[in-house]
Amino acid sequence: MSRISLEQIRAFLQVVRLGGVGKAAEGMHLTQPAVTARIRNLEQTVGAELFDRTGGGMRLTKRGEMLVSHAERFEHLYGLLERDVIAPESIEGRLRLGVSETVAQCWLAELVARLHAVYPRLEIEFNVDVSINLRNALLNRSVDLAILLGPVSEYSVENVELPGFDLAWYVSCRAERCDDPSLYLHRPILAYARNTRPFRELREMLFERIGPDVSMFPSSSLSTCFRLVEDNLGVAALPQALGREYVETGRIREFDPGWIPPPLRFTASYLAEPKSKMVETAAGLAQEVAERFALS
Repeated sequence: MSRISLEQIRAFLQVVRLGGVGKAAEGMHLTQPAVTARIRNLEQTVGAELFDRTGGGMRLTKRGEMLVSHAERFEHLYGLLERDVIAPESIEGRLRLGVSETVAQCWLAELVARLHAVYPRLEIEFNVDVSINLRNALLNRSVDLAILLGPVSEYSVENVELPGFDLAWYVSCRAERCDDPSLYLHRPILAYARNTRPFRELREMLFERIGPDVSMFPSSSLSTCFRLVEDNLGVAALPQALGREYVETGRIREFDPGWIPPPLRFTASYLAEPKSKMVETAAGLAQEVAERFALS
């Protein structure tokens, strides 16, 4: 009789959690036939079908429902083994990292270097995107760790709070100086992408102070916003950590209209189950790197 393997258990739980072989294969970076083979081999080992495949779905059979809790305990036990026994330098695998552009431009490189030092055999795959897409990717299990505008308010997600990024108002050095800096806000205002919290907060503050006729131009690219400000095509409230270089080189300057939007708050967020010492360590390293960056 063949033995149940960790690979079979992981494939089984991924199909259960994601609702299908296709999504499980994508999440595990395997082909669909490979995942199907693992499920079939597991069914042969337990001597019963685990999924009812009639009607095109993958509904658990009674035997499959019984297996879920045992499989989760098996998975949890391996997580403890990984945490307490296996040396970090011997761990292989892939860490799928989702990162917002602000973080990517500030301290992502240092985080990757720290991760590589702890897990030299780990393959690190990262995706830079807006926070709403990173949130969805995390909940869909297509990323393991998301560093995004947080926290993610889901019971299944652990959030590690990171230092925030203070914002400042910027205008081109080509723009004429105003005795009243608030007049700059009657120009086009470049902003974060429309489907983000910073855009919504900024819009509400501008509507309250300027009125509903304010002109806002959202963008998913911070570098584009800085470039457009530099070219005197608008003003923007952007992270000081990124604006410092532009100011020092005389391309843009700060102005104070009497108020600024709140700082950007980020979290390193990951799914609580299945437990992964590697992902927890990566979140902790993100916090250390972010705190070090904030003090620099």
